[in-house]
Amino acid sequence: MIKAIFFDLDDTLLWDQKSVEEAFLATCLVAKQKYGIDPSALEEAVREEAKKLYFSYDTFEFTNMIGINPFEGLWGNFLEKEVNFQKIREIVPTYRSEAWTKGLKRIGINDSSFGRELGELFPIERRKTPIVYEDTFEVLNALNDQYKLLLLTNGSPDLQNTKLNITPGLIPYFDHIIISGNFGKGKPHPSIFEHALNQLSVNKDEVLMVGDNLMTDILGANQVGIKSVWINRHDKKRNEVIPTYEISNLNELFTILESLKENRKN
Repeated sequence: MIKAIFFDLDDTLLWDQKSVEEAFLATCLVAKQKYGIDPSALEEAVREEAKKLYFSYDTFEFTNMIGINPFEGLWGNFLEKEVNFQKIREIVPTYRSEAWTKGLKRIGINDSSFGRELGELFPIERRKTPIVYEDTFEVLNALNDQYKLLLLTNGSPDLQNTKLNITPGLIPYFDHIIISGNFGKGKPHPSIFEHALNQLSVNKDEVLMVGDNLMTDILGANQVGIKSVWINRHDKKRNEVIPTYEISNLNELFTILESLKENRKN
């Protein structure tokens, strides 16, 4: 019998990719006003330069393990006391400035002071645009009385808590919130899933893991023996990782839960 549901946060409950796109658009429009450039061309250039820089830092191994992506580095503060987060915090101002400056240069604009300005504007714009999927609150509300709910998210505790704090009403639904940066390892490492099971005092066969990422949410759940639900909202292609279930909308969870109840009766 299913007693608990683990939810991923980014691009499962919150539409993080869309929020990032909106922040890029708002920031790149400022560059358009100044230089008449194509906002989409600048966005593409900054994304590429940000990735190159992100992979080049000696903090990459840690950020990759915890699950912090290059675009979170463009707006996170990383206020944690742990030494690896301190290193990230020291790098971030230069990272933001260089990503935007190099992005501008890539499309023919050499203006480092403006690059710094855009690097400081992007975090402001990102905090203005928290986007929740339309089905999120409806489904959490329906599940809340019947199941234990746990949020299992990769990332910096400061940044993930910022996302939660600028999205009023989400936190109270969860019995526990586990952030990889607090735990020390990120999804798909089996230990963080085992930790989540222990937090709710449930067995692996009493849980569903719902997430959008095959290589973290689904792979990790599969490795531990937890039934996995891949929410594929945007028609992504499946890779070698096979989820137990695939849905395109959170409301489809109810069909899965009902079928599991019926199977148990039989």
